[in-house]
Amino acid sequence: MDGTNNSSLGDFILVGFSHHPRLERVLFAVILIAYVLTLVGNSAIILVSRLDPHLRTPMYFFLTHLSFLDLSFTSSSIPQLLYNLSGQDKTISYAGCSVQLFLFLALGGVECLLLAVMAYDRFVAICRPLHYLAMMSPRLCLGLVSMAWGCGVANSLAMSPVTLSLPRCGHRRVDHYLCEMPALIRMACVDTAAVEGSVFVLAVGIVLCPLALILVSYGYILRAVLRMHSSSGRHKVFNTCGSHLTVVSLFYGNIVYMYMQPGRGSSQEQGKVLTLFYNIVTPLLNPLIYTLRNKEVKGALSRLVLAKLSFRKKL
Repeated sequence: MDGTNNSSLGDFILVGFSHHPRLERVLFAVILIAYVLTLVGNSAIILVSRLDPHLRTPMYFFLTHLSFLDLSFTSSSIPQLLYNLSGQDKTISYAGCSVQLFLFLALGGVECLLLAVMAYDRFVAICRPLHYLAMMSPRLCLGLVSMAWGCGVANSLAMSPVTLSLPRCGHRRVDHYLCEMPALIRMACVDTAAVEGSVFVLAVGIVLCPLALILVSYGYILRAVLRMHSSSGRHKVFNTCGSHLTVVSLFYGNIVYMYMQPGRGSSQEQGKVLTLFYNIVTPLLNPLIYTLRNKEVKGALSRLVLAKLSFRKKL
């Protein structure tokens, strides 16, 4: 097939950290442990939120979806990364690369929007407490989550084909450990200014608009907190909102840096580190952030463990 043709549908070679063999061995062990802990932590959040009747509220409905997103987000790339780190084979098929890119962009977009939905939920709970259950009805919650999923998938359907269709002139080596958009754009052998401009516009809609909604929501929340006379009320707000703000900072900090400069403007080595951070570290920390700062989740976990122990004693 002609090398100038749409780069053929052959396998890609994920170079990643292959020029650091010792680092690869260390990374394999660290990432494997982190991945297992991510699976356990987020699965526990989903299980507790579904089983404990005290947690059947809009906030934990959204938290369940966030944990599911983190599980899916991590699992879309980490197994392939572990496989590549464990041996000499660094290849990934064209189909595998396409699926990985699509899932990465779709799930990342959904998470951006879901975090904005969670901020709106906190705004209603704190600024409109008497109308909270009426405003955040199950139907509205389901609609907001469906909207987040729909927009995230639509964003990926727009970005993925454009990225994959760039001519690569036979280049197959991806200077990354996964098929991520900035790395694939850098492989192109044509001017990518138009593509990068399109990606920037889409990123404004899927990244910056939800971030603006989060900031506006927390602006109103801060104003409501400053008007509170009860210190216990303020403490409760800081506990619930602090967890969400920490997650938003971890996720958005990396996403904004990566996708607001998607092509050659971003450092390749920095890109690898940041991608690894929001692909494994953020999903790993999210369950810890929500359990360590949230008495309701800790209480639900305790009740679930005690119920299991009591059941075993009866047997």
